[in-house]
Amino acid sequence: MGSRPAGSGRVRPDGRRRDLWLYLGVAYAGMWLAMLPLLVTGYRRGDAREATGALAEVCIAVAMFAPALGAVVAVRYGRRGGGRVWEALALRWPRPWGRAVRECLTAAAVPAGLTVAALALGALAGRYPVGELDAGSVTGWLAGGSVGLVVSLPLFFGEELGWQGYLFPRLLRDGHRTRPLRAYLLTGAAFALWHLPTLIMGGQYPGRSWYVSVPAMVVSCTLVLPVFTWLRLRSGSVVPAVVAHAFVSSLSVGMVKEFADPDAALDPLHMGLTGWPGWIVMAAFVAFLARTGRLRPVDAAGAGTGVGARASGPVVPDRL
Repeated sequence: MGSRPAGSGRVRPDGRRRDLWLYLGVAYAGMWLAMLPLLVTGYRRGDAREATGALAEVCIAVAMFAPALGAVVAVRYGRRGGGRVWEALALRWPRPWGRAVRECLTAAAVPAGLTVAALALGALAGRYPVGELDAGSVTGWLAGGSVGLVVSLPLFFGEELGWQGYLFPRLLRDGHRTRPLRAYLLTGAAFALWHLPTLIMGGQYPGRSWYVSVPAMVVSCTLVLPVFTWLRLRSGSVVPAVVAHAFVSSLSVGMVKEFADPDAALDPLHMGLTGWPGWIVMAAFVAFLARTGRLRPVDAAGAGTGVGARASGPVVPDRL
């Protein structure tokens, strides 16, 4: 029996996944360390209308850069021939510039439409208390919210360079195989569980116990992630996913408060994209994207999907 040539043996699974463990370790450790000042002081958010304090804002801002840091460490140090980090993470503008503008507008319009549909569904079910809407006040709120969204974009680059730039494409490939469903489910779960420190403090679901808020967050993230991924795939860039994430976390949440009766109690589990009305609306939209082939990458070895691999072209779904 002949001996195997040097280097032809099977790669140990832990070696193949060193970059993945590096990413998860840095992203999760960074989140917990950033939230430590709030955890040790016993901070807990008890009401959806409660304003976020200065300390909480600082902790959240620091935490949001942990996924990007994890992605950079994973690409740069986790695999041989890491290549250009920003190229590997699909940090590029869609070209030409006109297309970039259209993609970013789509990235804002889609979550806006999903939010309106979720609020309408909640109102029809009697769970969302719609208030009196004044065109002037809504316009002023929208203008201020849009400015705030733009200002907050660097923070959401911190998250999406990790989730869409690194983790989803990394899980999409398993050797020579492509596993989209696994990538969507595992990235959604990792995305949700990364929020665990804020969930146990009532961040996304004020007043709810962790055993309610954690499963709810898993459902929310698993459903919203394909929307972000669709935007990333059709553009070949993480930028539209960043815009969509910023909208969902700022203006979408703000819409729930702005359009509601000011005297009514708000429960995120029953309104907006983080509640069951949003789950229904997002599930329907994701089903449409899947049914029409918009979530299936054609070239999984393209730019941004092969961590450490040279870009051979943008990753695009077979239908846009």
